[in-house]
Amino acid sequence: MRRLPMGLMLLSAVGTLGAAALAETKVKIENVHLCCPACVKGVASALKNVDGVKGECNREEKTVTVTAPDEAAAQKAVEALAAAGFHGRPDTKAVHFPRDSGATKGKVTSLTVSGVHNCCRSCCAAIKAAVKKVPGVTGDTAKPKGESFEVTGDYEATELIRALHQAGFHVKVKQ
Repeated sequence: MRRLPMGLMLLSAVGTLGAAALAETKVKIENVHLCCPACVKGVASALKNVDGVKGECNREEKTVTVTAPDEAAAQKAVEALAAAGFHGRPDTKAVHFPRDSGATKGKVTSLTVSGVHNCCRSCCAAIKAAVKKVPGVTGDTAKPKGESFEVTGDYEATELIRALHQAGFHVKVKQ
């Protein structure tokens, strides 16, 4: 069996490592609610248990950039952000936020939502502003640091979820 010269073996190893580094996946998620340092900490906390993933927040731009070893890990990172109550628009179709709100089409008079990231008064104000934009909503019980809240009126449930998503929040309908 013929042995390769040491220089050729090193070159081959460097090429393999270089290809692995190029294979990493970067996803920029726009329009994430990041009003304060606690929101940034919430993103970091959500991503800390996703293997091989790093997240970087830009509060001014309302973005989270996820660097992952591959698309599957990037998808897990997005799912972790959703589970922590954050929502946004990824810059690629390769990953997506779960469509797991539990809301169904049709008008409702009351809906309780939970799972939203709501760490401070600014988060709560943004939640209330998003809810207020939904035609037919007459009130809500959102309070800072609250884990769930009720929205009342005569409105389309999916419109409420859409408004909260557009404001950078991920929620689930409480059953």
